[in-house]
Amino acid sequence: MKTIKYFLLAFVFVSVNAFAQDQEQSKRRPGHTNQNKFKQLYDEFATPNMFRTGSGAPGPAYYQQQADYKMNVEIDDEKARLSGDETITYTNNSPDQLTYLWVQLDQNMRARDSKTPLIQGSRITPATTAGNFANTFFKERFDGGFNVLEVKDTNGKNLPHIINGTMMRIELPKAMNTGDKFSFSIKWWYNINDHVKDGGRSGYEYFEEDDNRIYAMAQFYPRMAVYNDVEGWQNSQFFGRDEFALPFGDFEVNITVPADHIVDGTGRLTNREEVFTKDMMERYRKAKKSYDKPVIIVTQKEAEAAEKKKSKKKKTWKLKAENVRDFGFASSRKFIWDMMAVKVGGKDVMAVSLYSKEGNPLWEQWSTNAVASTLKSYSRMTFDYPYHKAISVHVPMGMEYPMICFNFGRPDKNGNYSDRTKYGMISVIIHEVGHNFFPMIVNSDERQWTWMDEGLNTFLQYVAEQDFGEWYPDALSEGHESYPSRRGPAKNIIPYMGGNQDFIAPIMTKGLNTYQFGNNAYGKPATALNILRETIMGRELFDYSFREYANRWKFKHPTPEDFFRTMEDASAVDLDWYWRGWFYTTDYVDIAIKDVKKYYVSSKPNEYGKNIAQRFNRDIKDFVFLVEEGSEDFEESLRNTSPSNASSTLKEYIADNFTKEERKNIKNPKYFYNITFEKPGGLVMPIIVEYKYADGTSKTETYPAQIWRLNDNVTSKSIASEKEIVSITVDPKLETADVDTENNSWPKKETKSDFDKFKEKVKGK
Repeated sequence: MKTIKYFLLAFVFVSVNAFAQDQEQSKRRPGHTNQNKFKQLYDEFATPNMFRTGSGAPGPAYYQQQADYKMNVEIDDEKARLSGDETITYTNNSPDQLTYLWVQLDQNMRARDSKTPLIQGSRITPATTAGNFANTFFKERFDGGFNVLEVKDTNGKNLPHIINGTMMRIELPKAMNTGDKFSFSIKWWYNINDHVKDGGRSGYEYFEEDDNRIYAMAQFYPRMAVYNDVEGWQNSQFFGRDEFALPFGDFEVNITVPADHIVDGTGRLTNREEVFTKDMMERYRKAKKSYDKPVIIVTQKEAEAAEKKKSKKKKTWKLKAENVRDFGFASSRKFIWDMMAVKVGGKDVMAVSLYSKEGNPLWEQWSTNAVASTLKSYSRMTFDYPYHKAISVHVPMGMEYPMICFNFGRPDKNGNYSDRTKYGMISVIIHEVGHNFFPMIVNSDERQWTWMDEGLNTFLQYVAEQDFGEWYPDALSEGHESYPSRRGPAKNIIPYMGGNQDFIAPIMTKGLNTYQFGNNAYGKPATALNILRETIMGRELFDYSFREYANRWKFKHPTPEDFFRTMEDASAVDLDWYWRGWFYTTDYVDIAIKDVKKYYVSSKPNEYGKNIAQRFNRDIKDFVFLVEEGSEDFEESLRNTSPSNASSTLKEYIADNFTKEERKNIKNPKYFYNITFEKPGGLVMPIIVEYKYADGTSKTETYPAQIWRLNDNVTSKSIASEKEIVSITVDPKLETADVDTENNSWPKKETKSDFDKFKEKVKGK
């Protein structure tokens, strides 16, 4: 044991010397701020308080406002116009006194005087299509803004108000204190936009061949803005990209449309027997008991007949919803309607599809099945779906609202469709139905943090797509063993993350201000969460923590900090380094093997050992010597087959520190390697390494991200092996989104130029 004492004394001597030298040098060097990528996120995070705790859970003083609506709306099919009146009852649950209310008028984004076109840069190109040129310079701008006819209190008295773009401020007759309720009414109308020609998140699609429209209606009514503890009123203007922030409430909505229209939307249909035919009622009862196959409520033959007749009468559909943040509906005489029941948490939920003949045969075959599959997958990953139905509507866009969503994917006129069309339709249905969970229930602020709904939802979409491929193998085309997800796998985000940094923004950026919106808000956060689940935390820890977040914040308003803190709180995994790198920067992953040195044990003293022995007055026999393969000393050194034969000191150490039984199983490494890793990319990530041995076996080792904590550029590992290592590969399964895999291998792999690949291809022909 004397040997160990000498080593300890030497260590103390060297450490004290080093400390003294550092102290002396520190007098001459300027200081610096803490730039370590493992420092905690206190500078970036809001301070925990009574509203939101440090654990990421709602605090004891957490509150949220409520807005209840009673509404009557009517579609004028000839003029493509919607008119309505509503009574809003607003409850102030905050500790603050309110002197005015903010109401969102999102359709004003389409008003003639909207600022939306003015915030977009534009330029003239030397050539463009005639249609694009005419639409840009000749076409009169569509006027689709709200025409607010009146704003009154319950006594019929006009309320002072001012409209600023997409926001309307209403002055209260007297201040609202905590617990106060205030009711007021608004009357309005607006011209409905053709969302196919003019774009938009709602509107109509016109079918010239049969002179009919499909209406997909949303943002159609003045809606209360959110007031919360984070920023007071969320009254950020709507320019068309960032979506919505809305309080929860109860809705009673009466929708008047042509009598031959089919309508469905948010909430329960309360007058079903009035608006359904006898045949429809019979089919509906059958659908409520059908768990394996959709039941047609309105057939294609019936829909095609309605397209031709075009009733001049009217019919009112009545829907009632509780504790939802928004309301949407669809209406058309072209609709085919099918439904089936799906078991979620012991109760029946109706999976529903509305589509025109233009969607068949694709929609009849897959839409409702995709809805049902999504409800099961998302419920497994979060909480049981709480509403009684989920509707998929066939229109050429993708958008979501409570219990209803609008989805694209259409065969050609002959009913033929490609794999791309099929998978695109199934994926968008999964994505938009999934939005029922994020943000319709876990109600994040879409206007501010797009990734909190789109990114989390795209991650769950990937999980649900893989489930769908497993549960519906008939949907997979030949050559696909699993569902071909576009977003989620790490390798798919590499072109974006390794791209031009001038056109990449951090995830923690307001959606309106980001470049490459789809990659930033959807793809990168989804990939980050997938890597977190599969590589960093593992499924068990991740899934538990993710469910904890979802359940803590369902029917509430979470912030990014609430998500980040909950994931750590429920897992005991410090992830500040991960959030900082992936969400607050545009750094990318690039981990390389810089150098590999192979050593052998030698009994011949080397200069390094001699110097150390002399410096610390030690016997040279106390040392074990290692010689690098290929060095000048290598050929001259006497290599032993085992380190236990290298020196008497090592033999003594083994004899003194291992029992007889332990010595039977003691390792006998013959090869020693020093592997140096470097990190040209800025992102801290674990180092996943595959070692392949001369005997054909292999082993994968994962070094945690904390291996970089003391040096952000270079780190190394020493390996003792009984078998010779013939190759080393970093990230062998492409789990980390490493942008440059050419530096991931030892020995370095030869890469062929594009020209060489072309020559081989030509020879192959």
